[in-house]
Amino acid sequence: MPSPDTAGPRQAGRTLRPVGDCGLLIELPGLPEVLSVQAQLQEHPVEGQVDVVAAACTVLVTVRETRQVGALADRLRAMDPSLPAEQDDTLVTIDVQYVGADLTEVARLTGLSEDAVITAHTTTPWVAAFGGFAPGFAYLTGGDPRREVPRRDSPRTAVPAGSVALAGTFSAVYPRESPGGWQLIGRTAAVLWDARRAQPALIRPGNRVRFAAVRELVEVAAVPAAVAPAPPHGQGGLIVVDPGLYSTLQDLGRPGRMALGVAGAGALDRAAFRQANRLVGNAAGSAVIESLNGGLALRAVEDQVLAVTGAHVDLAIALPDGGEREASLCTPFLLRDGEVLRQSPPVSGLRAYTAVRGGFAGEEVLGSRSTDSMSGLGPPALARGMSLPVGPPGRSAVGSAEVLWPPGGPEVLRVVPGPRDDWFDDDALARLCGTDWTVTAQSNRIGLRLDGPSLRRTREGELPSEGTVRGALQVPPSGLPILFLADHPVTGGYPVIAVVASADLDRAAQLPPGAVVRFRT
Repeated sequence: MPSPDTAGPRQAGRTLRPVGDCGLLIELPGLPEVLSVQAQLQEHPVEGQVDVVAAACTVLVTVRETRQVGALADRLRAMDPSLPAEQDDTLVTIDVQYVGADLTEVARLTGLSEDAVITAHTTTPWVAAFGGFAPGFAYLTGGDPRREVPRRDSPRTAVPAGSVALAGTFSAVYPRESPGGWQLIGRTAAVLWDARRAQPALIRPGNRVRFAAVRELVEVAAVPAAVAPAPPHGQGGLIVVDPGLYSTLQDLGRPGRMALGVAGAGALDRAAFRQANRLVGNAAGSAVIESLNGGLALRAVEDQVLAVTGAHVDLAIALPDGGEREASLCTPFLLRDGEVLRQSPPVSGLRAYTAVRGGFAGEEVLGSRSTDSMSGLGPPALARGMSLPVGPPGRSAVGSAEVLWPPGGPEVLRVVPGPRDDWFDDDALARLCGTDWTVTAQSNRIGLRLDGPSLRRTREGELPSEGTVRGALQVPPSGLPILFLADHPVTGGYPVIAVVASADLDRAAQLPPGAVVRFRT
């Protein structure tokens, strides 16, 4: 599909790059201009504005509809990025035990002693420039330039929560356990993110941050604030008899919070999600169960009206007297008190969506009941014996049977080139669109990992982290693209060669391991 006509000429040190069909990336001379543009957009949003994600030299802006991109481009071109941005310069002090696994290596790289590294990190105040990567993660700038070090050659698969780290000109604290390639020099017990606070992030853009060296940390034991409590066992509308491989509650997610490091999350196949709610007469955004590869089994407590859509699973209902009956996909049906609904493994597709009339109740986190596997927000994944309360039914009538999601051969997904297709050789985009890519077993709600020919980069060095979106085809050093899905990281440091069209992402959600996918512009 054609990319939006937004790139245009360079203007006063800025360049616009398309990010899929509903976003733009504006490149700016530096951080002051980035913060200025971010502040102007937050104070006076454009029509349809969803997210504004600041990074070191870029601002990513997304809108709800493709037709709104042109007005966004006009607004970005007309902005004066030299206008100063007002910032909250509150001082945040963080106690640190300097016992990080990379402290010795940082000393070697900088030519300082370990004590001198600690002194350099604690003496000069830092400033929180922007958020990203994960909820509560803040990129801190300033500090003593002597302690600048590169990222690790080999990233860790799991960095402990509370790790204090360095990378390039930045310092940061990891709010929760996650992968990462920064150099670890210490640890803190400070709670970087707590969804119960009026301001969930401890460190916000503009805050000054001072690190204080301590011998011991005061550990605070608490239930993770970013996670909604599990529903009670033994009461409610449906009981989980078997969660299958991986089942979660999902609604339309948390749009508009990427500046906090919170990706949208929500149902991956939005069409199947909406269809399930429509069939049982729910509001369009009611929470449903998204289940992976079948196997989900639910027992009704009192009579319930359900519908299952998405992947082609068989539905069998076990009766209390030992009998059995069948239910149909994409059709509302009654699950009587004590009956158990079981899903088979899918014949085609990957994710099934189970809606109940009234929707699944429970506590919302940042306005959503969705489980976010990347950030840890929302309720936990479904577990055996868990009770799922059901809300009161709405006024809409139960729907009629609808058309099944059609199985087919290789899936063809349309893409918009960029924003970083110029990081690759001239043939890379043609190779991307001329290849049958295979979905690997390492795929999940964060992204589909694809196997095929390597896409060769022509630029050396690292791309400074910048905002990214659902549908982005990010290419790590291996040259094998990763198609980001709803739980993707908010920022990334690998170039994105193209972004899948918004309308095609539902089909991407149904691609199982081994499936073949093609791309076209």
